[in-house]
Formats: sequence, C-alpha cells, structure tokens
Amino acid sequence: LVIFIPRCARRGKYAKGWIKFVPESADDVWHAYNLIAVDDEVECTTMRKLKNEHAGELRESSSKVVKLTLRVRCEDVEYDAEGATIRVKGQNKTECEEVKLNAYHTLEIGIGRAVKIEKTAWDSVDVGRLEEAADPSATADLAAVLIVDGLANVVLVGATQTIVKGKIEASMPRKRGMALMGYEKAETKFFSNVASVVERHVDFDRVKCLVIAGPGFTKDTFTDFLKLEAVRKNWKTLQTNFSRVIKAHASSAYVHSLSEVLENPTVRALISDTKAASEVKALDDFFEMLANDPARAFYGPAHVMAAHELNAIDKLLITDTVFRTRNVAQRKMWVRVTEEVTKSGGIVHIFSSAHASGEQLEQITGAAAILRFPLPDLADAELPAL
Repeated sequence: LVIFIPRCARRGKYAKGWIKFVPESADDVWHAYNLIAVDDEVECTTMRKLKNEHAGELRESSSKVVKLTLRVRCEDVEYDAEGATIRVKGQNKTECEEVKLNAYHTLEIGIGRAVKIEKTAWDSVDVGRLEEAADPSATADLAAVLIVDGLANVVLVGATQTIVKGKIEASMPRKRGMALMGYEKAETKFFSNVASVVERHVDFDRVKCLVIAGPGFTKDTFTDFLKLEAVRKNWKTLQTNFSRVIKAHASSAYVHSLSEVLENPTVRALISDTKAASEVKALDDFFEMLANDPARAFYGPAHVMAAHELNAIDKLLITDTVFRTRNVAQRKMWVRVTEEVTKSGGIVHIFSSAHASGEQLEQITGAAAILRFPLPDLADAELPAL
C-alpha cells in the first residue's frame, strides 16, 4: 500500500493527495468504491479496442485489443457485488497515441489489479476509511448458514459487506404418513447440497466461526448431518474446526435475519473486536433508547443536525451511502458533523450499506443519533428537510 496524503488532511483540513494500492479482497474493492468520487482521477491498467486504420480496402476494417495504463477523470462509478469489481467511467487524461485526450473510457477495477486514486481534496472520512482498510483487526470474517426446511442461504460476513455465496432451495414432501420416506430422502439431498456449498466457500483459515442458524430444529438436524458428512467425506478441515461451528436462533433463513445471528452472545464474543460487531451493538442501543426514552434517540438528517447544533450527540450512526452523494456541499456538511462529534467526545459509527445493520439504518434515513440528554421539544418538532 503506497499513500501520499498531506498531513493537513489528517487534521481535518482538505488537501490534495493520492493513494496507490492493489485490492486483495472483496472488502478492499468495497473500500475503493467508497473512496472514488466524481472528479477524482483514477489510473489503472485496462483493455482498449482499437480500429486498424491500415486494413486493406478490400477487407472489412479490422480491430485489435491492446493493454494500456490510462488515467480517467471520474464521471460515474458503479459497484458489482457479485463480481467484486468497480467500473469507473470518465474522460481520458493520459496522453498517448492509442487513446485521444478527453475520449471516454471505462476502467474496471478488481481484486489483484493495481489502482491509483488522486483527489483534489481528501477529507477526514476518506482518511478514516484508509486507516480502517489497513487495520486487520477490523475484519469480521464470519460464515453463516441460515436454514429452514427447503431453503438455505450460505453467507460470508466481511469487514464491510455481506456476500451470499449460495442460495439452496428444495421442494420438501410432508413429514406424515406414506410421504415420510420421501421426505427423509429429499432432506438428505437438500442437506448434501448445502454442505457442498459450505465446503466450497467456507475457509476455516480465514473465518472466526461458522454459524448455523434458523427458527426451528432444521439447524440442529443439519449440524448433526454436517458432522457425519465431514467424517464420510474425510473433510479434515471441518473435523479439526468443528468446535468453531455454532448453532444460533434466527427468525428466518433470509439474509436480513443475519443481524439476529450477530446478536447471539457466543457469536458476539468471538467477533467482539470487529467493526461489524460494534455496528450491531450501536444499532441495538439506538432502538432500545428509541423504545425507552425517545427524546434521546433521533433519526433523520434534520433532527440529527438540529441535535448536533446543540452539542447533544453522544453516538452518531450514519451509513456510508451519505458520503457517496454527488452533492459536494452535503458531503462536506456530514464530514464536518463527524469531525465535530468526535472532537466533543462523542462516538461516530459509519455503517457499511452492504451489511444487514447498514440496511436497517438505511430504512430510517441512514442517519441517527443517541443523545447525551433528552430534547423532548425538538423530538416532537416538524423540521424542514435538509
């Protein structure tokens, strides 16, 4: 990781600088996506299709694909979660024979491809994200199988996002009467398919634990099946690490139930030092405060900003989507708020919108705060939108 950012950026002042790095994981790609903004200059190797101007008149015009290093000024950026890639569209700023200056080109950034990002103004949120990306203790690599009869989702929880590695569905016969034998056969096949996805995608050298969760007894039956399957298939990695397989309750097999899994005391103890765990706890504390003392729990940009003006914020909860806005003035406003809350002794949690907890926060506008003291009059006030 090579970084050149003037020190004034670390003191909260905007400054020009660049960063050059090679994304080594999907989390690194997600960090890059959150760093790249409109008008940033982004440089990496790319492929460009060029027409062969010297093709003979009798032949159709031919073309060739060449590998180049181009720098573009970003006009639009897209993230592909499935492929863990970013597409950056903009005008070329590299002088070369193959591509005209200011011609449009789309760069694709992915795992293993070096990229350089240059900004005219790095703010404290950008620098904080770089520090987070460089902190190995922030990772929350956790695998989970959310399972009920006939439906399972195998997911990986990283430092910044939740990735569904497999969704397994099966039509299950009834458990009663003559259909019972058919049910047992269907269940074995279903469990076998789920176990195959687990074997393919869960790396015990990387994950802290594998959580098997669901609302009923299917999770218990599958856990027993998985233990026997590890012996039958001589799956040494799972046999050695079966003590790290944990059962937990979840209200469904859908991904949104993952937040319940992260609240499990055993799971929380294993990932207690991670960013994902602190986000889940902060959101729990907010909803608890909202239920018990609503005058100390605000959400919505207008109410959060009004509470900040009174220096009342103890914990600020905000999603990274807020900082991806194209409105520069609005981004600067939220950066200022995060800096001032921190300076006044408060805690700022910037949630990843690619996590279940971040999605929950998005549902209540993406900005919330737990206050130091109640503000009942402000809580009931109707404020104009920011």
